[in-house]
Amino acid sequence: MLTGSSSTGQRTGERSAGQDVINTYKGEDRALRANRLGTVGLLLSVLAASAPLMVVAGVMPTTFGVMEVVGTPLLFLILGAVLILFSFGYAEMSRHVHNAGAFYAYIARGLGGTAGAGASLVALVAYNAFQVGIYGILGFEMSTIFATYLDLEVSWWVFALSCAAVVGVLGWLKIDLNAKVLGVLLIIEFALVVIFDLAAVSEPGGEGLSLHAFNPDTLGGAGLGTALCFCLAAFVGFEQAPVYAEETSRPQVVVSRVMFLAVGIAAVFLALSSWALTVAAGPSSIVNQAGEQGPNLLFFLTESRLGGTFTDVLHILFVTGMFAAALSYHNVVARYAFAMGREGLLPEAFSRTNAKSGAPATGSLLQTAISLAVILAFAVTDDGPVDDPTASVLHLFTWMGNIGALGVIVLMATASLAVIVFFVRRGAAAAQSWRLVASGLAGLALVGIAIYTVKDFDVLVGAGPGSSLSWILPGIIALAAVAGLVYGTVLRRTKPEVHARIGLGNQAFQLDKAADAESSSG
Repeated sequence: MLTGSSSTGQRTGERSAGQDVINTYKGEDRALRANRLGTVGLLLSVLAASAPLMVVAGVMPTTFGVMEVVGTPLLFLILGAVLILFSFGYAEMSRHVHNAGAFYAYIARGLGGTAGAGASLVALVAYNAFQVGIYGILGFEMSTIFATYLDLEVSWWVFALSCAAVVGVLGWLKIDLNAKVLGVLLIIEFALVVIFDLAAVSEPGGEGLSLHAFNPDTLGGAGLGTALCFCLAAFVGFEQAPVYAEETSRPQVVVSRVMFLAVGIAAVFLALSSWALTVAAGPSSIVNQAGEQGPNLLFFLTESRLGGTFTDVLHILFVTGMFAAALSYHNVVARYAFAMGREGLLPEAFSRTNAKSGAPATGSLLQTAISLAVILAFAVTDDGPVDDPTASVLHLFTWMGNIGALGVIVLMATASLAVIVFFVRRGAAAAQSWRLVASGLAGLALVGIAIYTVKDFDVLVGAGPGSSLSWILPGIIALAAVAGLVYGTVLRRTKPEVHARIGLGNQAFQLDKAADAESSSG
């Protein structure tokens, strides 16, 4: 089994000192640029995908008001622990496999090329769904801001299409420039939420600084299963770190470090911020207030403590935070498409990079085209007034976001198994025993969450009991998985040389060398 840590010295063209490019067996135009991201840049890129302000303003009021889970702060800590367990094996895998295909590459290296092909389509669908869904709520919020502050009525889809175009342009630029844009927006987001947290603690509601939300008794209720799915989606982003391994300095160290930092920071931040909401409203009142205010809960509690100007700024940063998340997901999708093109799972054109920036240009174009097409489809079917969030938020954002969440949960559960098989086959089970146990426990927890997600999908997307959406939407992920597995099976029979490359990335050149050597000797 080839490993990413051994590939550096085996490339046909080594990176010269002081250069910014990698020469691979297929040339510079087929390679991502190395050494573009360090620990800080990579950390900011993956944290931006979680859109912290969007989680505090959108996810938390829903878990409080709709699912009536007062113990949301404790739930974030529990999920953080599950993802730390997952990260022990996943991070160790990142030390051995450096591939922009991340999830599908890991699954291919553990469970075989056919499973990897299935995972590749699931990843492509899931991350595209996440990214496109964000444009729905982003467009609606921008439309609301223009109506409120400029007295201009502009349909949400105008802003959604404009943002998709801007993100598409940024996707062509250097990843380190993207990381700087994401970093600035993310730091401001974090700062504003922390200011609210401090204000809530300094000026608590009628029940004072209550820790009731951390009481295990608060996790009861019929909405717990749905809340698990909803809150886990708030962490999505940390698992994207391996996608940038080929563009990272010392990936065998940096990628693993960033994953643990991202999970830890997200768990603490989300737990404290959701607790601050319960403190500001009062644990016994948070469910009612969240139900009444909905996504306006954070802004409602902020205005009485920090004033109208701060709240207005928070509204603006709510939009820029979603833009940062959209850009982060765009970069991930583009790299998955690049990796799939390089290995023959997509047409070869997707394996090309921008000559100047080293960004996966064709993959970026694919993601932009998908975004524009989906936004237009929802725009054409939107016959409501400008201030109606049905098409943009309740449909585009909610449907796509939950499809993406289910896909990532399935990928994480499958990757947990792949990690175990990978190290067992390498004869490293004893040396990695505690990591494999952690992966197994995390995998079981993730399978349970995936089952809850499918079971409660009608609640997640706001559909009525018996609605066909409860099986059509999760069926998209199932269809992607089945299509990928069938595709992998066909490749194994008809193009075994392509099937053998799945998950190998740049290391696949060794297969070409072996084939050339065999041809020459014959």
